[in-house]
Amino acid sequence: MLRADDVSISRQGHQSMVRVFGTIHDGRDEFEPRQVNCLRSPKSHCADCYLSDRCLPSGLDDDAVRCFDELIGRQRRLCKGDALFRAGTDFLAIYAIRFGSLKTTVTSEGGCEQVVGYHLPGEVIGCDGITTNRHTCNAVALEDVEICVAPFRQLEAMGAENAVLQQNIRKILGREISRNQAHAGLLRGMTAEHRVASFLLDLSERYRRLGYSTTELVLRVSRSEIGSYLGLKVETVSRIFSRLQADGYIEIQGRTVRLLHAPTLTAMLGK
Repeated sequence: MLRADDVSISRQGHQSMVRVFGTIHDGRDEFEPRQVNCLRSPKSHCADCYLSDRCLPSGLDDDAVRCFDELIGRQRRLCKGDALFRAGTDFLAIYAIRFGSLKTTVTSEGGCEQVVGYHLPGEVIGCDGITTNRHTCNAVALEDVEICVAPFRQLEAMGAENAVLQQNIRKILGREISRNQAHAGLLRGMTAEHRVASFLLDLSERYRRLGYSTTELVLRVSRSEIGSYLGLKVETVSRIFSRLQADGYIEIQGRTVRLLHAPTLTAMLGK
């Protein structure tokens, strides 16, 4: 049963922010209480975080890191299936993933859900709402997740006074644009087999940046979700996985996919 103290409230100066259904709301705004599945977690500091060199405070001096730490406040924890934010909700913050993974989805007018993103530790999500001040997609935890919440107005103000942070914000926005363009190109110009191979190689590269194994890939997304992300039917994804395994490119054990010869997959893509 949800307890009152499961609703995380942090106060910094005159401003209060209330955690409601995965979204940070300014305490001065009206809101309708809803069930909250997100629990507070013990505070971890940016200076001690193993992802600090890949995240927003990368390159900041000690004083700036402390200021950034105060801006973030407590981390938030989501359980599998919890929504961080929903399409149409107010955009008030961007979110850095400390551990765990999330998917972002959009829903068509007919009610069909399409996966448009698969997000790992060290990545920042929520930028979709910057232009319209409303989120355009849903973000849902694929497993237990811990995130850092950066209220965007305060982040912008801090960035205006710190050139390094401002550059980091721009890099993150640029990375989001590039990833969206790459995904659109993947759907438009590749065969089904190339899409699956590209997905695995992209995941391997993102694991490398985190210091993880580049050949042991744990997939938190289902075959159906991979198909949705790649614009393929689930039967097609399963058939291609089976074919790649039969040809000796990969080995599948449950949710783990082992890349046996990544250079050959890369060559298959013509890179």
